[in-house]
Amino acid sequence: MQKFKAYRIFEEDRKTVARFVEMAVEELDAGEVVIRTAFSSVNYKDALAATGAGKVIRRFPCVGGIDMSGTVVSSTDARFKAGDPVICTSYDMGVSHDGGFAEYVRVPAAWVVPLPHGLTLHEAMCLGTAGYTAGLGVELMELNGLTPASGKVVVTGATGGVSSLAIDMLAKKGYHVVAVTGKDAGHDYLKGLGAKEVLARSSIDFAGGRPMEKALWAGAVDSVGGEQLSWLIRTMQQDGVIASIGNAGGIEFKATVLPFILRGVRLLGCDSGYTHMPVRRRVWERLATDLKPLHFKDIIHDIAFDQLPPVFEGLIKAQVRGRYVVRFA
Repeated sequence: MQKFKAYRIFEEDRKTVARFVEMAVEELDAGEVVIRTAFSSVNYKDALAATGAGKVIRRFPCVGGIDMSGTVVSSTDARFKAGDPVICTSYDMGVSHDGGFAEYVRVPAAWVVPLPHGLTLHEAMCLGTAGYTAGLGVELMELNGLTPASGKVVVTGATGGVSSLAIDMLAKKGYHVVAVTGKDAGHDYLKGLGAKEVLARSSIDFAGGRPMEKALWAGAVDSVGGEQLSWLIRTMQQDGVIASIGNAGGIEFKATVLPFILRGVRLLGCDSGYTHMPVRRRVWERLATDLKPLHFKDIIHDIAFDQLPPVFEGLIKAQVRGRYVVRFA
């Protein structure tokens, strides 16, 4: 097979640098399935890896990109054959195994998900790890009793990729969604996705002073962590559920046991990276059906592979909203 283009991350003079290179399939990390990439997407984790802003790369050099969708070229695993449309996200992709920012990938068969009926390869990357994480959060909250009749569901970091998709999914399911954002210009965007209310971050006293405050929320999707997660724990209703999906505001938070033992609050960790395959496939099936967002056109920015590098800085500085999908020729 001829050479192809890949975006590879290196460590040079103790600094992280990334650039486009030419590679052959034989140079990629081992795996049973070779896939021609149709689309990839850009996640916050990808930006941390490519810029070195976060210590997420576990091996240099490594092709970046934790997501991809495409068509199987060859497989030594009987579950997949040439021509199959598939998705591969998370696991060690783009971190310690060559990832999706390449025209071809080679991955273990155990990481590969058949494209569900109801999704195109493009839509699969409109979702990507962000959409899968949002869907997993909804799945876990509903397994813990959340229904539209339970009450309001609040979403923090609302203009980000995961949160935007979560708002769309929850609104489609009939939930009363309240979005929290620090971006005044994003209010109309969030209401367009289905948020019934939008709260300015500056209007909320996250510090508080009591271990429990007025009970406001039946459910919450938190992509921020830090003091915002502490505030959510204090303001959940009886039997309220929180899906913890990110840490844009910090990895540490303060809490007491009182909301958990007096209100039955449940904090649900959403591990999108290493979810067991039966759960992963079930969530992807839901992403193609009842959780499939209605507003991809408002959330998604399509870019060519050559346009990839400038996107990283905007993600690191929280200057973008929604998601970027990378299209390959």
